[in-house]
Amino acid sequence: MVLLHWYLLWLLLPLCSRTQKLPTRDEELFQMQIRDKAFFHDSSVIPDGAEISSYLFRDTPKRYFFVVEEDNTPLSVTVTPCDAPLEWKLSLQELPEETSGEGSGDPEPLEQQKQQIISEEGTELFSYKGNDVEYFISSTSPSGLYQLELLSTEKDTHFKVYATTTPESDQPYPELPYDPRVDVTSLGRTTVTLAWKPSPTSSLLKQPIQYCVVINKEHNFKSLCAVEAKMSADDTFMVVPKPGVHFSPFDFTHFGFPSGNFGKERGFLGKPSPKSGRHVYSRPKVDIQKICIGNKNIFTVSDLKPDTQYYFDVFVANSNSNMSTAYVGTFARTKEEAKQKTLELKDGKVTDVFVKRKGAKFLRFAPVSSHQKVTFFIHSCLDAVQMQVRRDGKLLLSQNVEGIRQFQLRGKPKAKYVIRLKGNKKGASMLKILATTKPSKQSFPSLPEDTRIKAFDKLRTCSSATVAWLGTQERNKFCIYKKEVDDNYSDDQKKREQNQCLGPDTRKKSEKVLCKYFHSENLQKAVTTETIRGLQPGKSYLLDVYVIGHGGHSVKYQSKVVKTRKFC
Repeated sequence: MVLLHWYLLWLLLPLCSRTQKLPTRDEELFQMQIRDKAFFHDSSVIPDGAEISSYLFRDTPKRYFFVVEEDNTPLSVTVTPCDAPLEWKLSLQELPEETSGEGSGDPEPLEQQKQQIISEEGTELFSYKGNDVEYFISSTSPSGLYQLELLSTEKDTHFKVYATTTPESDQPYPELPYDPRVDVTSLGRTTVTLAWKPSPTSSLLKQPIQYCVVINKEHNFKSLCAVEAKMSADDTFMVVPKPGVHFSPFDFTHFGFPSGNFGKERGFLGKPSPKSGRHVYSRPKVDIQKICIGNKNIFTVSDLKPDTQYYFDVFVANSNSNMSTAYVGTFARTKEEAKQKTLELKDGKVTDVFVKRKGAKFLRFAPVSSHQKVTFFIHSCLDAVQMQVRRDGKLLLSQNVEGIRQFQLRGKPKAKYVIRLKGNKKGASMLKILATTKPSKQSFPSLPEDTRIKAFDKLRTCSSATVAWLGTQERNKFCIYKKEVDDNYSDDQKKREQNQCLGPDTRKKSEKVLCKYFHSENLQKAVTTETIRGLQPGKSYLLDVYVIGHGGHSVKYQSKVVKTRKFC
């Protein structure tokens, strides 16, 4: 590093000895250098008007230099710590006066220049210790050689530095509004809505910007650099190799230099390099999320956990310079999950239950007497639901239920049962459930596997339609109903009619066709037909069949739409 510093001075000092003022910034050359990112890589020179990124080893200071060419020059220096606090200071060293041996006009020997620089410690202009994005700014800086020294005492870390002599015109960092706070405008169990005032860089200067929102559970961040450093420490991270530990100090191939005789030409006889390359260690996954949302200044964060504290940060990034500024972050705790009300089931009594889409309901059954068995009858009226039964905290049953199901579990004295019903993603669910310790006849009627109604097209007339449906071995009562519908009867309307828990008592008396009892010991012959008469020509009718069990509870078959012939 010392050799590199003297190399820099060797370039600068002879030029200073020829004239008091160095040439002003060559903008064309500067733009070329900025495009060539490798130009400043691993260099101790800070370019004017460009941000550099670098790395610090713990307890190993790093120095950077830049020249202010004229007196009364504006100067701005910004240092951004990434993942650890930094100590840094900025000092000024006057450039040597021009001298020459015997008035020859030749620059003085380099060794004399070195001695002059070493003997002058320079004037400290500014110092800072912490992890904030901090800056030094002066509207009238003297000419001279400026030195920026940085140190990390906590750990190896990344940082960024930006210096410019034209701060008014450059403006690479987006400006913050007069109120830079991020506000929480809405708070839910799984969502938080954030709002902030727009950056003047976009609203006034009309420069392209984008906002990035960062969410995590640990703390607020003061720079986007710190966020990216945290996110890079995901499943694995690379420990930066240290000279003399992971490789020879003069193993230039480790840094990507061509091997050849680079070191030998300079008399370097370092020891052979041990195993070089990445040293990878496992690390817990970082729970942090960054979402860039364009130029919107309102954003809703979703999929959060209830009753959990989150920290929210907003960064505005200049799309041209890719440099960012942090708003004042905030934090909030999501609302608690709504406490579930537990419904009490009474022995032998049917209970109606409504479950929201993706929701859950809890039911409790506590038999008053000792029992050997518990029977649960459940009728899912619409879509399938998931049913879990626990006895005194122990899981006994977990099933998806569609249609009518019956479960019988072994009993236990003074046991208490908790039933959890969870809805699916399609939509809300309606159920009927019965729990009993003394099942006699089934409260719900038995159903065939196929509950469709079949219409015979060839038997259609202008005033009648013939249909058939399956039965079971158990003698049940069947009632058939009809209702005239429009020709454009939609699937959505038909879906609303599919609630199997709606019984005949919800229908008009004029819609009833007939009721009859039917069963067959031979399931192959458990089929019945019926002809519905008194229909109008060319009209559509919705047909429903209800089967009614011994306990009076009914189940509806799948609805069927038929249309009579228009001409006969």
